Amino acid sequence: MATEEAPYTLLKSDDIFELRDYPPQILAEIIVDGDLKGAGNKAFRPLFRYISGDNKSRKKITMTAPVSQEQEGEKIAMTAPVSQQSIQGKWAVSFMMPASFTMETLPVPDDPKIKLRQVPGRRVAAVRYSGSWSEEKYLLNKDKLEKWIKDNRYTVTGEPIWARYNPPFTLWFMRRNEIMIPVTAGDK
Repeated sequence: MATEEAPYTLLKSDDIFELRDYPPQILAEIIVDGDLKGAGNKAFRPLFRYISGDNKSRKKITMTAPVSQEQEGEKIAMTAPVSQQSIQGKWAVSFMMPASFTMETLPVPDDPKIKLRQVPGRRVAAVRYSGSWSEEKYLLNKDKLEKWIKDNRYTVTGEPIWARYNPPFTLWFMRRNEIMIPVTAGDK
């Protein structure tokens, strides 16, 4: 059975880069301490327990992709999944909830650290890459994406989002990773 992924409208494709529009979506999110890799590992278990039935109604929720990680800060409510530069060592790590749920129909998490939040629709510039979940690969691809954004004269409106689409047991060379940066962009 295929994993549900965040839907989007492709506005522009340029080699490994894309400009996308995402509709609103709901995230289950937890704030954790740690470095780039450690934060994702630390947050995965409580989020996975939530979708596995560790919630008030004991209802299981289908796993979706991507698992997102983003910087914690004031802009979190205005941005979408995943960023990889920490502020004071804190990260917001999230699972996108299946489209069949609303804020009213999602089970309430048993873990008070897990918050459900509605993310508004947004436009992002994205770069897709494969390989390990290392800080080195993240920074290399983030730099490429920031140059593409600048070259296309888009305006950055939020923090980078690091999206991982595969389970941890996926061979490193088969992993799909993305970095997304919220932008405003005119018609090009």
